[in-house]
Amino acid sequence: MQGSGQAHSSATHAKERLYTQLAGSFGRMNRALVQTSNLCELLQMDLLAMRNFVGRDAAMLMTVAASLNDIPEDSFESSPKKEQVQVASKEKDVEN
Repeated sequence: MQGSGQAHSSATHAKERLYTQLAGSFGRMNRALVQTSNLCELLQMDLLAMRNFVGRDAAMLMTVAASLNDIPEDSFESSPKKEQVQVASKEKDVEN
């Protein structure tokens, strides 16, 4: 009778050990889930900030593009174009 009592206590001890391991695993999993949740919140805030900055940069780019489109074409005529400079340098070479 005593042998079956030891087997019962051994099985109970093994069961308790497994439940303790399971509880530890659940604790680690809970910490990992909390950390993942926190990281997801930070990611969401970062994505929102990036969306705001992209919107601002796009607005600035459109403003600059609009101001460049408003500059009349003849204002660029005052500086010689690349083709004109090349033609002038070729003409000087032909004269020499």
